[in-house]
Amino acid sequence: MNGIEKAKIISKILNQIYPKIKVPLKSRNNFTLLISVLLSAQCTDVNVNNVTKNIYPRYNKPKHFVKLGRKRIEKLIKKIGIFRIKAKSIFNLSKILLEKHKGQVPKTFNELEKLPGVGHKTASVVMSQGFGYPAFAIDTHIHRLAQRWGLTNGKNVTQTEKDLKNLFPKKNWNKLHLQIIYYGREYCKARSCYGLTCKICTTCYPHRKKPVITRKA
Repeated sequence: MNGIEKAKIISKILNQIYPKIKVPLKSRNNFTLLISVLLSAQCTDVNVNNVTKNIYPRYNKPKHFVKLGRKRIEKLIKKIGIFRIKAKSIFNLSKILLEKHKGQVPKTFNELEKLPGVGHKTASVVMSQGFGYPAFAIDTHIHRLAQRWGLTNGKNVTQTEKDLKNLFPKKNWNKLHLQIIYYGREYCKARSCYGLTCKICTTCYPHRKKPVITRKA
């Protein structure tokens, strides 16, 4: 079974389980989506949502966070991991958005990735979920599963993104990103499936006997 054949099987299974998919991070606009994705680094979506539900009703624009200042932002997000670093990024990127982008989130990868604390993965999520642009954000779940399913060698996240984009139709990237994340959390977990028990793993590799060792993102 080659990569294209596996990709078709995987898409079919994911569409059966998740015909419709919800964005896990809650937001009010593209700016708060950007902030939530930034906050989600080394943190669960549930924790981010629990923290931001008390923030976004009052503070949901760059000017709000500039006015708050770093120290007050820190207090608002102190339940989130590495909150001081994230508060600094939020404050600085809010200033840049006001000064260079008229308070709007830019619509290109290049401009997004120039913002403090915004890497390619964060930019990809904003481009796909915020602007509807086809993107394939690779997080730890997707990087791990792509290796288990034989879709990439897992050399690095850049290679994984390239391999997945070559295997799946562009029109499906945005939905697939979320489907794979949900499937990884529910069925093909890091410490339970090991490439041996879930429906996708057993369908793609019916004779596999040994646990799959994957490279970290």
